[in-house]
Amino acid sequence: MGYMSLVFVNVVLPILILMAIGALFQRRFHFQLTPISKLLTSCFMPAAVFLNIYEAQFDMQLLAQLVFYLLLFTGSTMALGQLLAKVLKLKRGEGAALKNSISLMNSGNYGLPVSQLIFSANPLGVSVQIIVLVFQNLLTYTYGLYNLLSATKSIVDIGKSLVKLPIVHALLAGIVFQAFAWPIPGFVLVPLEQLANGFVALALFLLGAQLAGIRLRSFHRAIAWSLLGRLVAGPAFALLFIFTLGIEGVVAQSLFIASSFPTSRNTATLALEHEVEPELHAQIVLYSTLLSCVTATAVIHLASVLF
Repeated sequence: MGYMSLVFVNVVLPILILMAIGALFQRRFHFQLTPISKLLTSCFMPAAVFLNIYEAQFDMQLLAQLVFYLLLFTGSTMALGQLLAKVLKLKRGEGAALKNSISLMNSGNYGLPVSQLIFSANPLGVSVQIIVLVFQNLLTYTYGLYNLLSATKSIVDIGKSLVKLPIVHALLAGIVFQAFAWPIPGFVLVPLEQLANGFVALALFLLGAQLAGIRLRSFHRAIAWSLLGRLVAGPAFALLFIFTLGIEGVVAQSLFIASSFPTSRNTATLALEHEVEPELHAQIVLYSTLLSCVTATAVIHLASVLF
């Protein structure tokens, strides 16, 4: 079985099945999605983010090597999103969807399985992906949230909203607990793990439920540009900075492959939570996930040839 089949069967297909279940149940029972979204972003998501950061094992030398690359790569995708939003003269909510879709990658339930599949014999490749994942979490709940909230709120209101968000508290707590290596009692850790384990399934179920009411025959122009920015320009930027910084071997492979992942599903979850173009966000996640089974496969093959 080739790369394309492996990636599709082991990563993309399970994601699509969970989304399909959400769509089917939504059509059958007509759930109120806003309360589910609030439950996800206020309970399940903070638990997952906290444990993700708390349990990550960082190699400080590797981390130092990657920080500059990640700043360059992220800065370039953010700049591209800002430029396209201005050139296309999109509304604020549509611009937020475009900018987030290019900068925020699905490094969790898509990226980690892909890396574990490819680098099963070399843990360094997976370690690189974990660092990218943590960085993407930080970016999602800072820059990503700012883009969403700025579509409907002033800077002062944005600051107040960010301070109140459970996900921000979880991020800060995870960083502090990780930095000081504070142990977590078992009676606290077990429910946190159970909530975190349920996060991916509930997030994909919710995304499928969102898509159930969307008329996919309406193809917003921002979707095409977001797909080009995330799945084409992203790997191109990565290749440029990898060669410029002289990164080689497994680290270069892992970074290049990580740049090809589709738009983060969290963009759709957060958009629904804050009621900022939720349908557009959900469509972008769906299309980028489907198309990535082709583009990511091409990048994986190219990475094996170049590095």
